[in-house]
Amino acid sequence: MPKQKTNRGAAKRFRRTGGGAFKRARSHLNHILTKKSSKRKRKLGSPAEVAQADVKRARRLMPYA
Repeated sequence: MPKQKTNRGAAKRFRRTGGGAFKRARSHLNHILTKKSSKRKRKLGSPAEVAQADVKRARRLMPYA
């Protein structure tokens, strides 16, 4: 039986946590940063969890994660 392929785009965006969830980076931290508050930029730097509705899709894209 052939091996399954991991979706490389998904592998670069998501990491599996110890509890089985997926963590992701937040958006809106690339440019136009002057109008965003320091607090907002700091919060955007921390990882977030993938929404429960999308976990099944992420698991399918990364079968070995």
